Amino acid sequence: MRYHLMNIFRLGIKELRSLKADPVLLVLIVYTFTFAIYAVATGARFEVDHAAVAIVDEDRSGLSRRIQDALLEPLFKRPVEIASSEIDPAMNAGQYVFVIEIPPRFEQDLISGRTPSIQINVDATAMTQAGNGAVYLNSIILQEVATYLQQRQLEASLPINVVLHAKFNPNLKSEWFTSVMQVINNITILSIILSGAALIREREHGTIEHLLVMPVTPLEIMLSKILANGLVIVTAASLSLLVIVERLLGVPIAGSIPLFIAGAIIYQFSVAALGILLATYTNSMAQFGLLAIPVLVVMNLLSGSTTPMESMPVWLQNVMQLTPSPHFVSFAQAVLYRGAGVPIVWPDMAALVIIGVAYFAVAALRFRRVMTSFH
Repeated sequence: MRYHLMNIFRLGIKELRSLKADPVLLVLIVYTFTFAIYAVATGARFEVDHAAVAIVDEDRSGLSRRIQDALLEPLFKRPVEIASSEIDPAMNAGQYVFVIEIPPRFEQDLISGRTPSIQINVDATAMTQAGNGAVYLNSIILQEVATYLQQRQLEASLPINVVLHAKFNPNLKSEWFTSVMQVINNITILSIILSGAALIREREHGTIEHLLVMPVTPLEIMLSKILANGLVIVTAASLSLLVIVERLLGVPIAGSIPLFIAGAIIYQFSVAALGILLATYTNSMAQFGLLAIPVLVVMNLLSGSTTPMESMPVWLQNVMQLTPSPHFVSFAQAVLYRGAGVPIVWPDMAALVIIGVAYFAVAALRFRRVMTSFH
């Protein structure tokens, strides 16, 4: 046993030296866990931020002005008053995301007990911002109308008062979500690319023949590649989480960092085995890249890090459970956002172990076959 462990250790040192001698991969690792995470977290926003709003005020009442004054930054820009004839040209030109139309006699009809309506025109080409912004505008208008009626000692027409409390991300800041999910996606990308590239590099450099004459087994070679690349990736991901996400972006980490690292090690093992498995079906880095890209796209987009798993068809949810990414996303969200411990996340960790062992077993069979083909 000690003999095999020493072989894995020495082969792992060789992998780290090979990685050190490849400046392109080193730059890729640094970029992926620094600038790439910061750029995505600060650039891709899902919440409403300084949306352009115009108001067609045909009532000119105190209530209509009150509604206008309630549209504040940073959700919305200062509202611009326009005429009704300017609505279509302005929206066609993309000048405003929202145009609010307040009809004549709006305040008077409301006081008289009638039910007047306000129309909100939405430019839905900015889909996420339009959907969230329309909800915000509806809530703001209803709140202002209810407050106005209560101040005049009139009965508000709202049957209930809904109070929302956002947990784990009370300010609904998108960077709190995207930054952590980007770390997870980058672990997936680099684990597959580096482990697969390590095998392809042996072929392209002709060093695989050297390995064949050494007293090492294919299993030891696989483990050394997975462990060496995993050490680099998990270390880089942990530093990125502590420095870029928590310090630079100011995202609070609620749970245990050591527990997250433990889960990341298990996850990296499973996706690195998948990377080696993909590499056994290719003969060059170009072929490996063409095969890895669709796998990475599917794993990242359908893992639950971009859209909730519940929004997918049931059959697709079941298929994705055979991959490690949904389990790791669920694990990471529970640990980092909600401060969950082992009693809560152990099913996801167990699933990662089972899937990782299955991937590793299949990859080992394929890798042994590839190695014997060189004899």
